[in-house]
Amino acid sequence: MSNDNFFERVYAIARQIPYGKVTSYGAIAKALGTARSARMVGWAMNASHNMEDVPAHRVVNRKGLLTGKLHFDGTNLMQQLLENEGIEVANNQIIDFEKHFWEPPVREQ
Repeated sequence: MSNDNFFERVYAIARQIPYGKVTSYGAIAKALGTARSARMVGWAMNASHNMEDVPAHRVVNRKGLLTGKLHFDGTNLMQQLLENEGIEVANNQIIDFEKHFWEPPVREQ
């Protein structure tokens, strides 16, 4: 499987994350049937900056930390985008992470 194909599959899932919800790199990897590829999901999200239709700000690490925030223009843009959707963030971590977490459906292989 090429990276381009993998990245497109990641973006297809990211586009499904509902407004006001977040998911994790690992949850996307698991939904793709590649549970050990969370880091590659992160690479895909980092490569999606110029893609307006990919809500990369809604993808965080498994503890709700805004680990991808360095890849957004401006130091607090990721947090601001989440807060605009009603998600509270403190110290780079989502408050009530479980309440806001969206589990992507696992795709049939």
